[in-house]
Amino acid sequence: MTELPSNFDSWEHLQNTYMLEYNKRVDKFFNDVEGNGDLSSIRGSLKLACRLVDGDNQATWNLRTSLFFDVIGYSRKNLSIFYGSNLDTALPVSGHPQLFLYFSQDSQAVPVNGKRLDHEKSCRLTRYACKTGQALPAITKANLIELAREIKAQFVESKKGIVYTSGKIAVSYTDPPNGFPRGGRWLVNSRSEAITLYEKLCNVIDRPFDINKINVITPEKDSTSQTSTQTDTILGKQYKEPAYRPVANLRFRYAYVSFGGSASPIFLIDTTFRHTALIT
Repeated sequence: MTELPSNFDSWEHLQNTYMLEYNKRVDKFFNDVEGNGDLSSIRGSLKLACRLVDGDNQATWNLRTSLFFDVIGYSRKNLSIFYGSNLDTALPVSGHPQLFLYFSQDSQAVPVNGKRLDHEKSCRLTRYACKTGQALPAITKANLIELAREIKAQFVESKKGIVYTSGKIAVSYTDPPNGFPRGGRWLVNSRSEAITLYEKLCNVIDRPFDINKINVITPEKDSTSQTSTQTDTILGKQYKEPAYRPVANLRFRYAYVSFGGSASPIFLIDTTFRHTALIT
C-alpha cells in the first residue's frame, strides 16, 4: 500500500473527488448545453446553477446539489416506472414501438388536499419495427427526432404544453392498421376537442384521420367536482368519494416511446425537464 504524503488533506481530497464526479453527471444530464451553461436558455441556466465550482461555500454547495438531485430529480431517475405499468407498455402487437403522451393538471389548479389529475394517451407506430430483420424498417434515432419535432409542433405552444379540458365524455378512436388498435378513450368536456386531439396525434405519426372511426359515449351521470365533500362509510370509517370524471384543465408534459420488454423508454420531449429528452 502506497504511503500518503505527510501533507495529505483527506477533506480536500474528498471535496475534489466529489466535485469531479458530480460535475461529470451534471454535464452528461445537460449534454445538449455547450460549456458550463449560460443564461441564454432554460437548460443552460439550470446547468450553470447546478455545477459545483471552486470557492463555493457550504450553503451554495448544498443548494446546487439539492437542485440537481432533488428538484430536477436526477437521484430518482429510473428508480420507479412512473411512466406507465408493465401492462400498458407491453405491446400486444409484436414488433411495433408505442408512443405515449402524458398530460396533467398545473399544480396551482389542484385543490388543497386534492389529487392531481392526469391522463396518458398512446398509439402504435405501425410504420416501424422495434428491431432490425423484421418486415418493417427498424425505427432510427432520426425517426425519433422527427417524431419529437412534430409532437412539439402539435402539442407545445410558447414553450408550454397545450391544455385541453377533461370531463365526462369518453371519445375513442379505433384504426388498427394506423396505430389505434384498442380504441383507447380520451375523456373530454366536448366532442370537438377530442376530435382536435386525435387529429393532432394522427399528424404526429403521419397517419390519416377518419372522422367515421370516432366513437362518443356521453354518460347520463354528471361530472363531480374535485372538491366534493361526499363520503363513503366503510367499517364505520368515513372516506372521501373519488370525483367522477371532473372537469379540469390538463396540460401536455412529455412524450416517450416504449419498445416493450426490458428496454428502457426513450423520451422524445419533456416540458418538465425531469428526463433527458431528444429535443427541448
